[in-house]
Amino acid sequence: MPRSDASRRKFIRNSTVAAAGFFIVPRHVLGKGHIAPSDTLNVAGIGVGGKGQGDLAEFFKTKKVNIVALCDVDDRAAAKARQAYPKAPYYADFREMLAKEKNNIDAVSISTPDHTHANATLAAMQLGKHVYTQKPLTHDIYEARLLTEAAKRHKVVTQMGNQGGSGEGVRRAKELIDAGLIGEVHTVHAWTNRPVWPQGIPTPSGNHPIPKELNWDLWLGPAQHIDYNPAYLPFNWRGWWAFGTGALGDMACHILDPAFRILPIDYPSSVECSVANIWKDMWVEGNYSDGCPPSSIIHLTYPRTDGKGNIKISWHDGGLLPNRPDELLPEEAFGNWDGGILFVGDKGKLLADCYGENPRLLPTVKMKEQLPAPTLPRVPEGHYAQWVNACIAGYGKAVTSSPFEYAGPFTESILIGNLAIRSWMLKNPNLKGWGDKYLGRKTLLWDAKNMRITNFEEANQYVKRERRKGWEL
Repeated sequence: MPRSDASRRKFIRNSTVAAAGFFIVPRHVLGKGHIAPSDTLNVAGIGVGGKGQGDLAEFFKTKKVNIVALCDVDDRAAAKARQAYPKAPYYADFREMLAKEKNNIDAVSISTPDHTHANATLAAMQLGKHVYTQKPLTHDIYEARLLTEAAKRHKVVTQMGNQGGSGEGVRRAKELIDAGLIGEVHTVHAWTNRPVWPQGIPTPSGNHPIPKELNWDLWLGPAQHIDYNPAYLPFNWRGWWAFGTGALGDMACHILDPAFRILPIDYPSSVECSVANIWKDMWVEGNYSDGCPPSSIIHLTYPRTDGKGNIKISWHDGGLLPNRPDELLPEEAFGNWDGGILFVGDKGKLLADCYGENPRLLPTVKMKEQLPAPTLPRVPEGHYAQWVNACIAGYGKAVTSSPFEYAGPFTESILIGNLAIRSWMLKNPNLKGWGDKYLGRKTLLWDAKNMRITNFEEANQYVKRERRKGWEL
């Protein structure tokens, strides 16, 4: 369900079908219950521990997928996947895997930490492989733009791993809003309980031996060299700018997805934020700027693509919440445990949970009234099987919910919020004694075409990061 039906039609019209690289055997020749080779997809996994293992399991459940190769830099994380798919060759370096297994692979699932998404995804697409990449699509804005363009150039089927994009909830929310039941939306509030990992702490220090099962150099990938520290993995990498994108990068691809699918918005024109103070920094020596803050509020202004003014979107994380709507009864939930999203229109409000689930008009008694009938196509097979089916059908023959033509600009827009956070966290070079430790809150003006902040040059260093030698894109 793209932001623009017209753009999707144009996308399909201008697409060509990727050449099939296998011998086609009719299904009836194999008998009932067998899947013909023409209906199977050979998938390789890059990053097969944790979420990566779960992703491969979802593809395998379709009974249309062979898991033909595995790659992970940490043998401990890969243990369960290797046990589940014992015939699949196992590699530590995805570049070696792609070089040796390229003739056996149709598609690649990428579930590495954020900082290596772009390298692995681009390498697979350059070989003509379909890709499923976990959210957020990339670590920085430049990478998102690059992958969006590459997907079109290499004519491959793509999907970002924000499963709610294929869900019932976002489609029902769109039908309710498009029916005018809350009028013109002018404000959106979104929130999450993340981070549920350490943030707002000083940079780890000390000498720690690298576990023998871990290839730390490959784990770093394009990131600048940092000494190994158990504070970074297997999970807490999300809270460090070198590897992750914080609570915003982790959850906004799920929680803000309904706003981008429903509303006439593209890129923001401005962004500002407020960030929780790290009080220990006043008394204890230590560098706090390498990590994401414990909580933040981000305000983005979006020009409507229909020319009817602006829409304000506010993001809250770290336990911070927007005002509870007056229309919500005391015992009624304000979102769910993971977070939620609230659309405010000039005639009413609509509330949904994380992933856009359970959309309801406020007050919720309105949901008992006669509501518009469903009109949008659903995805009964789910997010994972949708991608599998589209890959088997071939480029341009089927749609996915979060192709890079959608996921790329969406990811760019989300990561603009981190420009505001990281700018706030820049140290004040003129500090003398007591005073403002950081540069503080600024409204950043965004030039989307040129991917630049126009009024604070220091922020542009975060649009495109400096990559380690040998990991250039």
